[in-house]
Order: sequence, then structure tokens, then C-alpha cells
Amino acid sequence: MNLFAASEQRNRDSARPLAARMRPAVLSEFAGQTHLLGEGKLLRRMLEADRIGSVIFYGPPGTGKTTLAELIARTTHRHFERLNATTVGVREVRDVLQAAADRLAADGTQTILFIDELHRFSRSQQDILLPDVESGTISLIGATTANPFFSLVAPLISRSQVFEFRELGSSDLIGLMQRALSDARRGLAEHQVVVQPEALELIATLADGDGRRALTALEIAVLSVAKTTKQVDRDVAQESMQRRVVRYDAAGDDHYDVASAFIKSIRGSDPDAALYWLARMLEAGEDPRFIARRLVISASEDIGNADPLGLPIATAAYQATETIGMPECRINLAQATTYLACAPKSNASYTAIDAALADVRNQSILPVPRHLRDGHYQGAKQLGHGAGYQYAHDADDGWVNQDYLGVPREYYQPVDRGRESEFRERLADLRSRRSSGESKE
Repeated sequence: MNLFAASEQRNRDSARPLAARMRPAVLSEFAGQTHLLGEGKLLRRMLEADRIGSVIFYGPPGTGKTTLAELIARTTHRHFERLNATTVGVREVRDVLQAAADRLAADGTQTILFIDELHRFSRSQQDILLPDVESGTISLIGATTANPFFSLVAPLISRSQVFEFRELGSSDLIGLMQRALSDARRGLAEHQVVVQPEALELIATLADGDGRRALTALEIAVLSVAKTTKQVDRDVAQESMQRRVVRYDAAGDDHYDVASAFIKSIRGSDPDAALYWLARMLEAGEDPRFIARRLVISASEDIGNADPLGLPIATAAYQATETIGMPECRINLAQATTYLACAPKSNASYTAIDAALADVRNQSILPVPRHLRDGHYQGAKQLGHGAGYQYAHDADDGWVNQDYLGVPREYYQPVDRGRESEFRERLADLRSRRSSGESKE
């Protein structure tokens, strides 16, 4: 018997950070994720029925993936094994799976295997899990910050329920911090420090939905004034957070999701939203050349001939980005972003080329009409190549009624916006004249 066990445990607990000490002991203490755990929601029903199969918890850090896995194990009274994909190999995984099989055979005890950072497992390591997941030997709970539909093997996804965790809201984070301030056993109540509401609000704002980060900042703030003013105001909270770190996975979802929001804001003619997403990418260290390339694409895909200046402006911003780099090129990128966002929109060129490509890929290849073939070589006349071609510039208005394709096709449909409205009117007239066989002298 260890007479000092209680004292030793207290010492160990005191060394743990606040975020670890305040982990919920029961499901009712769990903050956020009501879209998963609210009344009638799927995960809640699975827990209440004690029918937890294999699940994937996907979402940003600090949203409770690990905590909920531990609560599930405690709630369902199953054996709980925890691994981290960054530190274990195939042999360790096999040992855990064998122990789970032995445990189930010996006394019927089921095992929950929680694997943190599951996306770090190689495909072969993920494949090892499949037989035991399928047979029910283990209930797998995989936690990942990477999109599982890209980072996990398809057979594992098909055998699992995927639950997406969301960033904690401001009210959730403030509730977490208030609970920590009032808890005398695990929290900070013993320090008797007063934290002003605006300080809590600032921490909740700067924590970016990360409960762990909010509690860590709160702990620093409280301990820094515990022996002096015993007051945490907005300034103390700001110092405790230090410089805000923008959450951004340059190789994962954030890279694609923020870029998508950026382009869709330009397409939707919202320069303010577009500037925010631009700033988010720049502050997170995104390659500005990637942003510039997206602008060049958007200039033709979303603006097109509704404002033909969009493309040269975007191209100039790309060239400026290549030439001067950050931080100055942020201004060039902002100029191009706001211009494209405010410009009239047309995707007519985009849809036209895709329609033409579809015909090339799926229809019989059209021969080049003989009058359009190259006639600038010896023997062309003998073959009849170029014969009958009418030079459009010889006509008074620069147009002749001539067949350029051999079959009737109308790929390009200009919209009635910006400069393209002029194209629309002129093209409608020319198409009408061509179909009627009219020729203007």
C-alpha cells in the first residue's frame, strides 16, 4: 500500500495544464457540437442505444474529439485503448488488435480503440484495421484534422460513420472558462481572481473556436495576476493570448476551402468578403503566386468579356507578385481582387469552350472545310484547298456570310451584362444573317 498515493496524485494533477484538468467527466459537461449530440441527433442516439460502431471524428484542434472519445468509452463501459498515429507502428497496432480479440473471447468485453491523428497512418497501416473493424472486434474512433475523404482509405470510410466537429462558438468558450473559474478542485477558483466579461470575450474571440487555446490563455492570465491585482482585464487577456496565430493548413482543407471562398466572393461581387479571405490567406503564409494564379483564372472564368480589362489587370497583378513579392504585392493582389469583384460577370467563355470540348470528345470529328484549308503551298490549288475563301476585310463592314465550321453550332452565348451585352447584340445579328443566307455588300 502506498501511503503517499493521494499526495502524489495531487502533485501530478497540479502539473497538468488547465485544459487537461477541465476535461469533462460526464457528457453533460461537454461543450459544443450540439449538431452531433443534441436531442435526436445520430451520435446521441448511438450513445443512448450503446451501439457505437466505428466512427471518424473530423475537425479542427481543440473542439473535443479526444475528450468525446474518452467520454464515450466511459459511458459505454468498454475497454479503452488509445494510440497516436505519429508514434506507433504496425507491430503495436497488431498487439492492440490481438489483445482486443482475446478480451472479447475471454469475457465478452468490447474494446474502443481511439487513434489520434489517424490520417498519419499509411494506407497499409489503415488496411490492418479493416478486418477487426468489420468483424466488430473493436469499435474504432479515429480523430483527424484532415478531411477523411481525402486522407483515409475508402474501405475504412465505408465501414465508419463520419462526424464533423465544428469550431466552438463564443458562448461555448465563455461557458468553458466560467466553469474553470468556478471549479475549486480542477479549475482556478482557489486563486480568487476576478476576470472581467470583456476579457473573457476577447479570449473567446482570439481563440478561433479552440477550447484548449482559450483555457490555456485563461490560465496564463489568472496566474499572472494571482499574487498582485487579482484582476484580469482586457489588456491582461490580450497579453496572455500574445500574437494571434491564424489556423491554416496549407496542404489541407484550409488551403482549398479559403481559396474557394475567395473566388466565390469575387464571383458573387462581394469585394469585402473577397478581401477578408485574401487577408486570411496572406496572414497564414499562403504562397501569393497561388493567389495571383487564381485571380487570372477568375478573370476569364467569372468576368470574361463582360469586362475584357479584367484579364490584363489580373495578369499584371500576377506579374507584379512575381517581381516584388510580399509584403508589397498584397496591394497589387488587393487591387485586382476588388476590380474583379466589382466587375460585371460572365462565364460565357468558360461554358462555351467546355461545350466545344464536349463535342470534340464525344462527336464525330469535323473535317476542316476545303475553303478554310491552308492554300499557301505548291499543289494546294490542285487539291482545291483554300478555293472559294472570302477575305472578310474586303467587305465594307468586315463581315462576309461564310461557313466556318461545316455544321450549325452555337457555343458562345454572351450575357446581357457589361461589354458582353454589345457582343450579344452584334452576334445575334450576325447569326441571323448567316442562317438566312444574307450577305451585306
